[in-house]
Order: sequence, then structure tokens, then C-alpha cells
Amino acid sequence: MSLSKNVGIIGVKPPEKECKDEKCPYHGHLKVRGMVLEGTVYRYRANKVATIVKEYLKYNPKYKRYERRTSKIHAYVPQCIEIKEGDRVIIGESRPLAKSVAFVVVGRVS
Repeated sequence: MSLSKNVGIIGVKPPEKECKDEKCPYHGHLKVRGMVLEGTVYRYRANKVATIVKEYLKYNPKYKRYERRTSKIHAYVPQCIEIKEGDRVIIGESRPLAKSVAFVVVGRVS
């Protein structure tokens, strides 16, 4: 097994592959803190950045019902984690990595 750090998220196994990415929470210096979310990979075409869609329910008091809403979040993908469009992933908040990227993919949901 490769030498990797514990990122402190229960239920997420460290990746089998090892990388030399500085922005990797397992093998680099990036710390995961703040929100931890689960979503679906919507688009993974840019270099090392994926778009994650998070679905949630919002209560509408006028009609006394819930409505389904979605939000798109950009997340950095380390080299040691392999994902494709349609995968369910867990992302964690980190320091700002780019103008619109402040989350990092921590692992895939089996």
C-alpha cells in the first residue's frame, strides 16, 4: 500500500495509486476543511477540474411542498483519483485553488 495521509473523512479510502501532485490531499500539502459534499460528476473535460452537480430539496411554504434544486460546483481532481462523467464522488472544501475552484475530489462513492 502506498504512503498517504489520512484526510479525516470517515468512509473514504485512500487511493491505490500514488501521485506527486502538490494539490493532492493524500500525497501533497492541501488540507481539507469545511464542507464535505456528495454529488455526481457532470463534466470532466477541463484539465484536472471537474464540474460536480449537487441535488437538494428546498421547502416552498406557499405550496407546502419540496422542490428539487441543483447547484454546480467546480472541484479539483488529483492525478491519483480516476473519475469519469456520471460517477458519484465526495468532495471536500479547501483553500481557493483558482478563481472558481475551492473544492477537491476526495474519493468515489462505491
